[in-house]
Amino acid sequence: MARSKKPNNGVDQLIPADVKPPSEPEIEASVLGAMMIEKEAVPKALELLSVDSFYLKSHKLIYDAMTSLFDAGEPIDTVTLYEELKKRDQLDEVGGAVYLSKLSQNITSAANIEYHSKIIIEKQILRGLISSAHEIARSAYEGADDAFDILDNAERKIFEITESHLSKSYQGMDRAVRDAMEYIETIHSSTHQKFSVPTGFYELDELLGGFQKSDLIILAARPSMGKTALALTLARNAAIEHKVPVGIFSLEMATMQLIIRMICAEARINAHLVRTGKLPHSDGSKLSKTVHKLTDAPVYVDDSPAQSVLEIRAKARRLKSEKNVGMIIIDYLQLMSGPQKAESREREISHISRSLKALA
Repeated sequence: MARSKKPNNGVDQLIPADVKPPSEPEIEASVLGAMMIEKEAVPKALELLSVDSFYLKSHKLIYDAMTSLFDAGEPIDTVTLYEELKKRDQLDEVGGAVYLSKLSQNITSAANIEYHSKIIIEKQILRGLISSAHEIARSAYEGADDAFDILDNAERKIFEITESHLSKSYQGMDRAVRDAMEYIETIHSSTHQKFSVPTGFYELDELLGGFQKSDLIILAARPSMGKTALALTLARNAAIEHKVPVGIFSLEMATMQLIIRMICAEARINAHLVRTGKLPHSDGSKLSKTVHKLTDAPVYVDDSPAQSVLEIRAKARRLKSEKNVGMIIIDYLQLMSGPQKAESREREISHISRSLKALA
């Protein structure tokens, strides 16, 4: 008699049932104890940790109560913490007064609170990755959503984990002044081109100092006011005049149309005459003289329609890696697609803008 095979559920088999999520309860307890014995340790912990950083529910409740006491300007010790948790009717959930006393008694110094906090954060990141991986795997197995939506959602989840742990703290004047001086020296050196991308418009470059790295710049105007023409001029100036590689994602216009516009602009010829076949023979030589400039220009065009922000980010990273592009142009924002589950088009555009800023 043939034996029936059990379904190979990859989601259930990812992690054995007896394996606990990454955590360090003892270190969590040491951090809470340090916050109780030294008031200077409290703001250090609050800057690095959140309630969700803790694994044990009892530690979450204790840390949340400590946060409330700190916000209210109250001291944090066994007595005040006891009263706060009692007021919240959570005293029994954390182990009562005995456990609170144990927390403070087991700690002699708060000197290592930052190091211990970072260990807690690492474990929180690992738990977040495991949770996201389970959700992604479940979505992939169920197949209820479009594959590209699942991929976009996967990137968003990982991006959120990354962003939530990249908060910047204050910076001392010694480091800040040193960085500022390096910046000043760079923009006055011959390597300034590596620091920014000139627009090719003298007055605009005087005002902006060129387009800086990490800039997200949006050209906004009513329809048919020349947004694409300006963007192509910026691409031309960067690529031809300053040899800065440029990537162009054209979601509306085919590569052929785009290049014809660039050729006509470079030769100073009316593009309408070219499109309608009415170009005078005398202007033909202008085109021939112009073509070689664009042929050698480091411009890379992708005219795939209806691209999602995920696709463009992936292609942009590859362009940066393979061609070292210094500027990326997307024409245009409203033709990009974001996550399909966005509540409204406004939220979708907001998501796309944030994703592009993160890419920059």
